[in-house]
Amino acid sequence: MYDDYAVYVENLVKIYGKGSVGVDGLSFTVKPGEIYGLIGPNGSGKTTTLRVLATLIKPTSGKAYIFGVDVTKEPLKIRRMINYLPEEAGAYRDLTGMDFIRFMLALRFKGEELEKAIDEAVQISDLGLKLFKPIRGYSKGMKRILALSVVLASKPKLLILDEPTTGLDVERSLYVRNLIKKYNQEYGVTVLLSSHNMLEVEYLCHRVGMIYKGRIIAEGNIEELKAKTNSRNLEEVFIKVTKEVRY
Repeated sequence: MYDDYAVYVENLVKIYGKGSVGVDGLSFTVKPGEIYGLIGPNGSGKTTTLRVLATLIKPTSGKAYIFGVDVTKEPLKIRRMINYLPEEAGAYRDLTGMDFIRFMLALRFKGEELEKAIDEAVQISDLGLKLFKPIRGYSKGMKRILALSVVLASKPKLLILDEPTTGLDVERSLYVRNLIKKYNQEYGVTVLLSSHNMLEVEYLCHRVGMIYKGRIIAEGNIEELKAKTNSRNLEEVFIKVTKEVRY
């Protein structure tokens, strides 16, 4: 059953110290080749969920599988299938952008395969001669596009993106969204992303899960959700659905 899904999450619970609840009985699935969006307010459990799936933290209870592999029991196998871009992706300040690209991709590739991935990341980043300057002089947007170039060029089976266009201007944001679509369509990369930008989610995602207080409160195709709630856009859907839960 788990093999049928790129991501299978069932009754996932994560409780931090002092009883703080990250996710509370969360369940959802992502199909292979799909772009699935997790949307919700700050503190709803989006990042916790992504970090569990990226094997950075362990769940308190529940099930989580990626392409049939148990996230908790086989984290090394999971890491070979995924790549994860956190909201605040760090970079080594004293490396140049080119050094960073080579270092990160060398963790996955060797020889000719490595050189091809590096060339691809260089093209994606579109930073030109700035790639040969230290990262400490980069803007937040430049660091973001640099990090994204590495995760895309690695062509993982599952790409996990936390707020992929944070820190980017309108032009760069559109560029990144089109890249995500391209890698999904041309290379079959499955994408799980979280975003506060509802326009971005509507543009990219095949399905969405609305998460509130650690649980999915609505899920489905965006057009279906809009029709079901008589809403003009995804923002209206979210407001109406969360209002029902609150009251």
